[in-house]
Amino acid sequence: MSARANARDAAGQKPGPMTEDRDITTLVFDDNRLLAPLFGEHDQHLALIEHRLGVDITPRGNRISVKGPQNARDNAQMVLTSLYERVRRGLEVARGDVEGAIRMNLTTNGDVAADESAVRTKRKLVTPRTPMQKAYVTAIRAHELVFGTGPAGTGKTYLAVACAAAALMNGEVDRIVLSRPAVEAGERLGFLPGDMKEKVDPYLRPLYDALYDVMPAPLVQKGLAENLIEIAPLAFMRGRTLASAFIILDEAQNTTPQQMKMFLTRLGEGSRMVVTGDPSQIDLPSGVHSGLDDALAILQSVEGISHVAFTAADIVRHALVGRIVTAYDKHGQKAQGSRGTK
Repeated sequence: MSARANARDAAGQKPGPMTEDRDITTLVFDDNRLLAPLFGEHDQHLALIEHRLGVDITPRGNRISVKGPQNARDNAQMVLTSLYERVRRGLEVARGDVEGAIRMNLTTNGDVAADESAVRTKRKLVTPRTPMQKAYVTAIRAHELVFGTGPAGTGKTYLAVACAAAALMNGEVDRIVLSRPAVEAGERLGFLPGDMKEKVDPYLRPLYDALYDVMPAPLVQKGLAENLIEIAPLAFMRGRTLASAFIILDEAQNTTPQQMKMFLTRLGEGSRMVVTGDPSQIDLPSGVHSGLDDALAILQSVEGISHVAFTAADIVRHALVGRIVTAYDKHGQKAQGSRGTK
């Protein structure tokens, strides 16, 4: 039986004095009411911390005993303290937040709070869950043009939309413009049924989803109605100059070099631009070069531009997604190596 199960069986008993044990660290929290969301339903957050950090956690009243090697106990203390502080500020703690706190702790030597890089929107506080996500948010705040590249599930688009929502809320920009290449790279929409909005909405749905997650639905709908928020396929950007706007181009790996140049030159006074894409998922016709790859090569030394490259280690979706991406990458490298030896 686990230490946590033993503690639950002893529920209602008055905790005894703190035991002195070189393998145990005891944490004392000042508000019992905050411990239920910290522990998670059926103590699932504690179980996750135990599994990931290699410790045994025993809660008794407002005390938590952590047993294990010193380094593992220190990591668990950092994570639990960070999550408790999050609950104390009235913020939700979901499984993803626990995963993020663990990941940040293991890769930043205990700097798990990352408050300075959190993005506050009208609906929630969005906290980076990996060091690369933190670097990405910092880059977006410091540069007028940022490229975010890497596999699906790393938060490239979501964090960019959260930053855009925060900038609009704080009056830093007058509107948000979100764009994607529609129907792969060719934007051949004429054969689809419905009006233009009905034709393009399925391809822009991920941008809508991100917006509705970081902003209240009435605010999004009002913004769309008043043109404070514009979601449009890439073809609609031609010939425009976008001033005082936060502009995001998603799925940029499916642009041609000509489309990418057209989009980047839409940047107007007082605007910021984020370009996201996964160079490993290019849907362009055979022989057509990706505009994202082209831009990264041409603009790598241009002042005012930042490039943040995510990897499979930054995937914050289901843990299995990271393993799937890694497996595909290894398979691709092996196949490429085989072709190279022929």
